[in-house]
Amino acid sequence: MSIDLTLLKTLREQTGVSFSVCKKALEDAGGDIEKAKKLLTKWGEKKAADKAERVADQGVIGSYIHHTKRVAALVELRTETDFVAKNDEFQKLAQEIAMQVATMNPENVEELLKQEYIRDASKSIGDLLKDAILKFGENTKIHRITRWELGRE
Repeated sequence: MSIDLTLLKTLREQTGVSFSVCKKALEDAGGDIEKAKKLLTKWGEKKAADKAERVADQGVIGSYIHHTKRVAALVELRTETDFVAKNDEFQKLAQEIAMQVATMNPENVEELLKQEYIRDASKSIGDLLKDAILKFGENTKIHRITRWELGRE
């Protein structure tokens, strides 16, 4: 099946997944971009399960300070290699998750993973991690989170 390059480019821009994987998803979905997105999600879940036991001892600490300067959060986001950890998109993901922590104040990582993503209620933070695993091809996990609010212990 011949895939429309405009569709391929659109899917790539929306998901950040490699062109070859996007092309395969579009082929399997018969050119339907929404079905292709669902396939990518399914493949991301499978890839996450396959990579879950791999050691993720590299990564970054993402930070967020609210504009009021009264709330801040740090997130340790881990991956397998420093190559991925240095990637701008990986670092942006860490910052986005830190913003989620500052805004939603989860008690722990497990609660955070179940929360709806504040920028897209159709996804959870766990879904964001699965998307990252598909995108980067490495085990990716939130190791720890910290949140501060002025005047609170």
